[in-house]
Parts: sequence; C-alpha cells; structure tokens
Amino acid sequence: MDIEQKQAELIEHFVKQAEILRGGSLSNVIVEATSHPSLFAFSEILLVPNVAELQGTEYSIFLDVLRLFAHGTWSDYKSNGGCFPSLVPDQVRKLKQLSVLTLAETNKVLPYDQLMQELDVSNVRELEDFLINECMYAGIVRGKLDQLRRCFEVQFAAGRDLRPGQLGSMIQTLTTWLTTSDNLLLSIQEKIKWADTMGEADKKHRKEIEDKVDEVKKTLKKYTVSRQTWSYEGTRRSSTLNLEE
Repeated sequence: MDIEQKQAELIEHFVKQAEILRGGSLSNVIVEATSHPSLFAFSEILLVPNVAELQGTEYSIFLDVLRLFAHGTWSDYKSNGGCFPSLVPDQVRKLKQLSVLTLAETNKVLPYDQLMQELDVSNVRELEDFLINECMYAGIVRGKLDQLRRCFEVQFAAGRDLRPGQLGSMIQTLTTWLTTSDNLLLSIQEKIKWADTMGEADKKHRKEIEDKVDEVKKTLKKYTVSRQTWSYEGTRRSSTLNLEE
C-alpha cells in the first residue's frame, strides 16, 4: 500500500471518529491522530463541525494542538509552549517530521546547522539518524545526506496541509508557472518552425546543387562524345588522304 492510499484511509478513519464524538471525547481522537506514525495530514479532521465546536470550550487546547500539527512546526511549539499541553514522544517525533517537510517546501538544500537548530538536535549523528530512520524510511522525504557539505539535498518531500492564506499564493505561483510554460512552448514551436523552414531551404539548396552537378555531368558527357566523334572523323579523313596519295 502506497503512502497516499494509507493517508486517505487513516484520514477517513479519524474523520468518522470525530463525527460521532463531542467535547472531551474528541481530545483522545486528536491525540491519537497526531501520534499516529503514518498520518501527516489533518485539515480534513479540522473541518469536522464537532472539532470546530471545541473553540472557546475547556477543550479548545486540543483544537490548538490539531492546528499546530496541520500547519505548525517544532519551533512554533517551543516558542508557544504555554499554549499547548505536553506532547507525548510520538507527537514530538511527528511534529519534527512535519517541520522537515515545512523546511523542504522552500529550500531543496537544507544545511545541517539549520536542521539541528529547528529540530533541537545536538549533533550530526543524531540528525542523520533522524533523517534516515524517521523521514526517509517513513517515505515522507527522499534525498541525499552530504556530510562533506553538511547539508541534506531534498529530492522529494510530501506536501503538508495548506495554511490559511496559502491557497491564494499557490494559485498565483501556479498561474505564473502556467504563463511561463505557455511562453516556453511558444518559443519551442517557433524554433521548430524555424528549423523546418531552414530544413526546407537546405533541401532546396541541395537540390539546386545536385541539378547543377547533373547539368555539368551532361555537358561534360556531350563534350566527351563530341570530342571522340571529332577525333574519329579526323582520323578517317587523314586515312583517306593517305590512300589517295
């Protein structure tokens, strides 16, 4: 089972759980969802009306936790520690995995120093173990560890939930990409047309040269035949004169 299919099944499972529970019972669902080792998307759970109704209640802190896992990072948690309950080890690991995905959204070369600071990792060995065992083996990123340059070169990273306001920016980015692609396609088509035109011109020029060569060959052939005929006639006349004498 690929990661997308497993994600879809897990999301469906937790959404169904959230739809039938209310209040404090939802806190267990949220903790379970944010602790699950194979779940990395939470926006569908956030959209469940029962979950949204936690806002302003004594359980709203769990709604904040769910938002943190949907859009936040480990640095967000550290800088706002008083706003969240203590995380269990599985949640800590998950939030750090999500933090790597966030960094990979904007930069495909992640320096070790930046990663160690963002993930609260004290040494390179611990960082590389985390990237290999918790990120690459989990299938959420692929890349190359460059110990010489002290960086992680990202080749693939799974996408996270869209943050509020991010959709407009993404649409603008895609629109710009589409315009650039259209311009590139037009340029390629023009180059193909130019190449075809040059190809036809080259064929025409080659045909003209071949025709001239044929004409020269024909002229030489006529000249050779005429010369041979003239030589033969001259020889005959010479022989006739000798006989008459």
